[in-house]
Amino acid sequence: MDARLVSPDAPERSRVVLERIEAAATSGRTITFVTGEAPVTMTYGELHERATVAAAEMQARGIAKGDRVALLGPTTLELVTCIQAVWLCGATLVVLPLPMRLASIEEFANSTRTRIRLAECRAVLVDNDLAPFVEAGPDDPDLIPMADLMPGAAGADAADYVRPEVTEDDLFVLQFTSGSTSEPKGVMLPNHVVAANLDAIIDAAEVDVDDDVMVSWLPLYHDMGLVGFCILPLSAGLPLVLGAPQDFLAKPGRWMEWISTYGGTATAGPNFSYVLATRALKRSKETLDLSRLRIALNGAEPVDPASVAAFVEAGERHGMRPGAVFPAFGMAEVAIAGSFPKPLTGLRTDTVDAELLELEHMAVPVDDDHRNARALVRLGAPVPGLEFRIADPKTGRAMSEREVGELQIRGTSVTPGYYKRPEANEELFDGDWLRTGDLAYMVEGEMVMCGRIKDLIIVGGRNVYPQDIERAVGDVEGVRAGNVIAFGVPGKSGKEAVVVVAETRVEDAGELGDLVSGKVVEAVGVPAKDIVLVRPGTLPKTSSGKLQRALCKEQYLSQVLSPA
Repeated sequence: MDARLVSPDAPERSRVVLERIEAAATSGRTITFVTGEAPVTMTYGELHERATVAAAEMQARGIAKGDRVALLGPTTLELVTCIQAVWLCGATLVVLPLPMRLASIEEFANSTRTRIRLAECRAVLVDNDLAPFVEAGPDDPDLIPMADLMPGAAGADAADYVRPEVTEDDLFVLQFTSGSTSEPKGVMLPNHVVAANLDAIIDAAEVDVDDDVMVSWLPLYHDMGLVGFCILPLSAGLPLVLGAPQDFLAKPGRWMEWISTYGGTATAGPNFSYVLATRALKRSKETLDLSRLRIALNGAEPVDPASVAAFVEAGERHGMRPGAVFPAFGMAEVAIAGSFPKPLTGLRTDTVDAELLELEHMAVPVDDDHRNARALVRLGAPVPGLEFRIADPKTGRAMSEREVGELQIRGTSVTPGYYKRPEANEELFDGDWLRTGDLAYMVEGEMVMCGRIKDLIIVGGRNVYPQDIERAVGDVEGVRAGNVIAFGVPGKSGKEAVVVVAETRVEDAGELGDLVSGKVVEAVGVPAKDIVLVRPGTLPKTSSGKLQRALCKEQYLSQVLSPA
């Protein structure tokens, strides 16, 4: 163990995360909120004192160990204070998603109530501005404004706080899936599961508390933001600079500016965010200092090698090391981290024959200039404590290296299942192996992702991966990059046919449709049955910004898509 990770008096890597947070509060290290008009910096000890007051007030209102407490609010000091206060009460944290678009307010309100109901929440801590959307009814849990729990407003003080006895088996976080086509499922993450994944991240990412500075704008209702860039720094005493999604989206250049200003060494985002950051870096008139950045994790959606290469090129002027890019795999069902590359090795790809991949489900290596060459991103080896296997999704047969099948995982940070969803848990596991629903293969101990099983489009015996179409169509001028969805629908003689839905601002949809159609054939050798061009902001997305192929397909078949 690296003794620098906790205070000298703390137990070594406790399996109770609250004990780690309490130890980190003595470290003297800081968290900086860059979400308001001016940055606010405080030590983890000062944050802990605020959270203790909030926890005492929550206890006075009847919240106790074992309760599930939901939080609804943007990234602020108040939100992070309440997150820690929930754990100080020994309660289970449920962070609720915020709406992606104003047009989805009604859907947001309904999905919020659904999650509160499914989690059987004892209380909901809510930001004042969002309270009207979850107004409590007679049978609803208590609705508590976060502001009422803060020092100066709370009736209780830190001396009133009573620390509960917390064990490694207690439920620490209930992380809900997006629920795009069915009721969302609550992923159960007990203390020992989260602790094991934190250890895995620390070891695989070669974390150094004396040097590393984490910078994030990721939403705290998403597992990458919550576990990777909130729980990890709070529990290991890692300096953290925390922004908010709306700050980044309003001005993407802020992300890189924060890294430069605070000497950030580790950050993360989905592939689309690096596209936005690349544009900002290219437009920047000043030279930033990105020389300390060693981990720019790219995950949560398919990693596009061309986008990564463009980011590396744009970052060169600002001193960024090419090896800092860090394509990785994670999912809520393993807390967050699934596979990591070795730090500072950068983007590495596996070039295979696309035709054999589609027809024979084999990843046969070829030269980069081969006529069927397709470069797939290596996502690293399983993090410590986890084991991967590739299995036939129908028979469960374990498959050999370079055979494509379902990625399955077992180990120390695998969830015990979904909260009160026995039927879903039966499908989730094959013995002690977690079924991810992802198609992948292994090469030299590293995992390469191909796509989701349920999203595959099977045309004439070929496995057509929708992300190949989406990436190609996103390059067409007039199409909004990162806002393309491809899926299969029933075609002639029962065979699947390809449909593409893309956002555009172009008025001449007919000409653009022809360009998109040609690009589909060029990319996968299969013509699209239909091209639907829609207005910006209308494609369905999850609360974390992922495109929802299944829901888009449902909207297409129901003829509710609004053409541009």
